[in-house]
Amino acid sequence: MPQTISQKILAKHAGLKEVNPGQLIECKVDLVLGNDVTTPPAIKEFEKIGVSKVFDKKKIYLVPDHFTPAKDIKSAQQVKMMREFAKKYGIINFFEIGCMGIEHVLLPEMGAIKPGMLIIGADSHTCTYGALGAFSTGVGSTDMAAAMATGKVWFKVPEQLKFIYHGKLPKWVEAKDLILYTIGQIGVDGARYMSMEFTGPVIDKLSIEGRLTMANMAIEAGGKNGIFAVDEKTLKYCKDAGTGLVPVRNLINSDPAAQYKAIYDWDISKIEPQVAFPHLPSNAKPVSQCGKVKINQSVIGSCTNGRIEDMRVAAKILKGKKVNRDLRCIILPGTQSIKLQMIKEGLMEIFIKAGAVVSTPTCGPCLGGHMGILAEGERSISTTNRNFVGRMGHPKSEVYLSNVAVAAASAIAGRIISPKDL
Repeated sequence: MPQTISQKILAKHAGLKEVNPGQLIECKVDLVLGNDVTTPPAIKEFEKIGVSKVFDKKKIYLVPDHFTPAKDIKSAQQVKMMREFAKKYGIINFFEIGCMGIEHVLLPEMGAIKPGMLIIGADSHTCTYGALGAFSTGVGSTDMAAAMATGKVWFKVPEQLKFIYHGKLPKWVEAKDLILYTIGQIGVDGARYMSMEFTGPVIDKLSIEGRLTMANMAIEAGGKNGIFAVDEKTLKYCKDAGTGLVPVRNLINSDPAAQYKAIYDWDISKIEPQVAFPHLPSNAKPVSQCGKVKINQSVIGSCTNGRIEDMRVAAKILKGKKVNRDLRCIILPGTQSIKLQMIKEGLMEIFIKAGAVVSTPTCGPCLGGHMGILAEGERSISTTNRNFVGRMGHPKSEVYLSNVAVAAASAIAGRIISPKDL
C-alpha cells in the first residue's frame, strides 16, 4: 500500500512494512526530550517503575528552558531535580545555562535531529522537528518516563492531511503567515490527531528556518505532527549542523499514490501578513483588517520565531528607529549561538539603540513564565505560538500573534501595523 512520509517512519520504527490510519503500534524511539516543566513529573514516574538505568543515556535530551534562569525557588528546585537525575543515570545531553537554549531551536541547531527519526518530547511543540523530515510529536510526562525506561512508545497511526501552497510570497509575508492562514482556514481542531504534510512550490523555496516555524505550530491545528519532505536544503542544513547523515531514500518523499483524508491547495500570492486575535491561533485575519489595536508589549522570539533569520528581519525593521515609548519590546534569541551571531552581525547594537531589551534564551513570556508578564488589560503582539486566555499573564490581558516583521513594526508604531505602513 502506498505510504506517506509519516507512515513510512512509523512503520520502520514499529518493524513493519506498512501501517494504516487507526492501527495501534509500538515503536522504538530515537530521541526522548523533556524540559524543566515536564521532566520533574516524568522523573517521579520513572522512579516508580523500578528500573536501574535509562534505555540509552545518549538518546535522552533534558533542556531547562521555560524558566531560565530560574525565576524563583520552585523553578530552581525543578532544574536541580533534572541536574541530579542526569548525573545519576549518566545522561549526556543536559543543557543548562551557558550552553542551553530554547529546546526546539537548540536541538536542530546542534545536529541532534536527523531525517527519518522518531522523536517524542514532553512538550507539545516537539512537532517542530518535522521540518527536517522526522516524525516528532508531544507526549505527556508519564509517556516520557516510560520511554526513558524502555525506549518504546505506542501510537495510534494518524490519518493524513496534505497542504499544497502555490504562488509567490508577497513582501513581508513569512512562513508564520502561512501557518496562521492555514490554522485560520481549518480551525484549531481541523487536524486533530492527524499528520499535516506541507508541500508545494512555495514550500520548496522556503528556508529550513521557515519550515521549522510552520512545523512548530502544527499542534495549534490539533495535529499529531507536521512534516516536510527531505530535499537538498534539508541535507545541507543537517550537514552544516554536524549530523553527517544521508537519509534513507525511501523516507524522503511520500509515495505518489499515498492516501490522504483531505488535500488543501492554496494560492498564497495575494495573502497579507496575518494576525491572530485573542484568544485562539485560528482567529487570524489580514493585518490590514486589524483596525487600530494599541499594544503595550512586543515579543520577538520563542521556539517559533527565535532563529537568526528572524533576528535579521527584526533588525531590518528596527534599524535607525525607536521603540514606542508606551510599550516594551522584548527580544528572545533561541540559543546562545544565535545571540553570539547577533553580536557579530551588529544586531544587538541595533536592538539596544532602538530601545528594545534582549533576553537570555528562554521561553519566558510565551507561557506566562517570566521576562515579560502582562498586567490586567494589557495587550501584546507576539511571534510566539499561542494566545489563549491568560497565556502571557493576567487572564484579562490579550495576546495577538504575528510574524516578526509585523511585531517589529508594531513596536515602533505602538499599535498593530504592517511594515509597509511605517
